[in-house]
Amino acid sequence: MSEITVVFGFDMETDVGSWSPYYEGLVHGTPKLLNLLDEKDATATFFFTGDSARQHPEVVKDVDGAGHEVGCHSLYHETVGDPIFEIPGVKPLLPEEVPMRLRVATDWVEEALGSQPISFRAPRLWGSTAMLNALEDMGYVADASYPLYCYEERLAPYHPSREDWTQVGDMNIVEIPNFADMSIESTDEYGRDRDQWPMFRTESAEKLMTHIDGFIGYAREHDEPVVLCFYFHPWEFMPMPTQMHYGEGAVIPDYFLVENCGDYALEQLGFLMDALGSRGADFTTARDLAASWD
Repeated sequence: MSEITVVFGFDMETDVGSWSPYYEGLVHGTPKLLNLLDEKDATATFFFTGDSARQHPEVVKDVDGAGHEVGCHSLYHETVGDPIFEIPGVKPLLPEEVPMRLRVATDWVEEALGSQPISFRAPRLWGSTAMLNALEDMGYVADASYPLYCYEERLAPYHPSREDWTQVGDMNIVEIPNFADMSIESTDEYGRDRDQWPMFRTESAEKLMTHIDGFIGYAREHDEPVVLCFYFHPWEFMPMPTQMHYGEGAVIPDYFLVENCGDYALEQLGFLMDALGSRGADFTTARDLAASWD
């Protein structure tokens, strides 16, 4: 395994997450990402919601045909795990509902792909023990849902426990923590300021790299392997409206959700990949990371 292992995960969902019913980013942003990944000779995992795969199977086939992994991202970008903080109108599935919903989501992705996806990521990184048990029972090999910014404990991938998904156990599935800069002090009650996801486009790839370097140093100080798992979305690479009206009202996303979406984000993602490459990073998929993990 490389000294620095990078998993780029793209969450294939409706535009601006749960805040719209549209798939403009999925349809028009994905080709831009595939071209960039090809240019950088990098592989990635694309986590499709069941609904996105059913509505746009051609995008699933394009991703697979380009040599990337197709994973699953729940059925309708829903809360399949334990909420970390409150979002009005967003309620979690009951634990007993989780296996059925994940089974349907998996089936819908499989219909488009032609084979069962074996890597998963929970929307908003809100996972749970019920979710991991369901994934294990369905034969998934990787889950990239662990929010390091919140739970703080796991710096590197691990096999979780059936009793508590945040603890080490003997499950076959490999849990992959998502990047957070643990070298900084958090001033947020949930640690969200360590989750530097949108900084590459709200500011710059160079700014994000200062936090990535902080994490690399932190992991090495703790004698942990350096594994960087990131989450992005195809809608970030298309201009997103600052207000959307549909149904019975309007949605006004927080600025960081839509700031600099489009060409600037794509340019900065390329710079980010170059910077990681200059540090000797190896780009892989969630599936291949799990296969190589001891």
